[in-house]
Amino acid sequence: CSQPATEAESDLAYVQDKGVLVVGITDFAPMDYKDESGKWIGFDADMATAFAEYLGVEVEFMEIEWDNKIMELDSKALDCVWNGMTLTDEVLNSMECSNAYCDNAQVVVVPVAEADKYQDIDSVSALNFAVESGSAGEIAVNDLGYPCTAVQSQSSALMEVAAGTADACVIDLLMAGAMIGEGTSYPDLTHTVALNSEKYGVGFRKGSDLAAELNKFFAEYYADGSMLELAKTYGVQESV
Repeated sequence: CSQPATEAESDLAYVQDKGVLVVGITDFAPMDYKDESGKWIGFDADMATAFAEYLGVEVEFMEIEWDNKIMELDSKALDCVWNGMTLTDEVLNSMECSNAYCDNAQVVVVPVAEADKYQDIDSVSALNFAVESGSAGEIAVNDLGYPCTAVQSQSSALMEVAAGTADACVIDLLMAGAMIGEGTSYPDLTHTVALNSEKYGVGFRKGSDLAAELNKFFAEYYADGSMLELAKTYGVQESV
């Protein structure tokens, strides 16, 4: 009760007081995924861990339903959403967002054998898409008025195409680079049309001072070369 109001309302002070930064994620390689030991790794996961160290706290990852991200954040179940999150109008209006740190696009994924047929937006109009519920991919398909089925995650959308239960899916370009094509789990899938271009950011509670703190961390992490070195580890250096 003796704290000044500004200090009491500080998200930075709140996180440092409890000693842990709770980060909302989904299973989304190469940004957030588990290694063989069950530890969360990836470009975003490793950066979140480094940011927690910068704040002097531990990091805790919580896998979430993407549709519920704003509710989970506002209820303080999470402290931030850090999962290759596109800076859409909804996100910018509902969260206090960091500066953008990655370029991305929503791309159409189809079987390699069918790829020649689907090289522009008009050619994919009749396909039945699988999309992650609440994702930028779902928004992009809905904006075009094309038929789609919402599934739990981008990984689930890929599985629908691989199984033949969907003609195509729309996922993040960075995920496509890591998950499909020769040498991956889905060698018979490829991406063709880019439906848009976008940027990734990290979301905090509206008004949170943690966003400004993360921007400071980003500036230092980028300036000393750490961000680019980490990006090379996960093959996303061209997007930083």
